[in-house]
Amino acid sequence: MVDQVPDQQGEILEKVRKKTSKPPLWKVLLHNDDYTTMDFVVQVLESMFNKSPTEAYRVMMHVHIQGVGVAGIFSHEVAETKVAMVYESAQASGYPLRVSMEPE
Repeated sequence: MVDQVPDQQGEILEKVRKKTSKPPLWKVLLHNDDYTTMDFVVQVLESMFNKSPTEAYRVMMHVHIQGVGVAGIFSHEVAETKVAMVYESAQASGYPLRVSMEPE
């Protein structure tokens, strides 16, 4: 909507409102390695990314075959939190699972 304010000389000044944009989204990526078990990756996807068992298995196989796969797409803050949670869980379990994030 445009607000119109009359000018002193009979002209109309228009005030243009800026549209707000949605924040950019970030992809959380899991990277393949030779040590992290497939079961652990499926467990991470189910527990931390709320994937169904079928979807978690599909993503895990994509990571295994392609070398990298998208675990989820989130706002920057949520993506950072997910990366930290996965990293801490992998370290606590003794796995070198690599996780990263990149803009969508």
